Amino acid sequence: MIELEYSLVIEATEESDYFGFYSPDLEGFTGIGHSVEDCLYKAKWGMIEHIHLLKEKGLPIPLKNPNPTIIIQNEQKFAAV
Repeated sequence: MIELEYSLVIEATEESDYFGFYSPDLEGFTGIGHSVEDCLYKAKWGMIEHIHLLKEKGLPIPLKNPNPTIIIQNEQKFAAV
């Protein structure tokens, strides 16, 4: 069972021990980790803290995703315009 309340995207970089992650459901939530497992751990606790900070600041809280997904992919590189 996925123990996250929001979906998560984990992106592998060219460095084998460096991953970035973010939630498409939770605006402004991002982080880095040294493995997929590290990202999952940091995301689980980071999402809780992120929601707490949104509440503290009186900002809107996105609805929990009833069926969150975890996507692991290569880093998406965007060309500069």
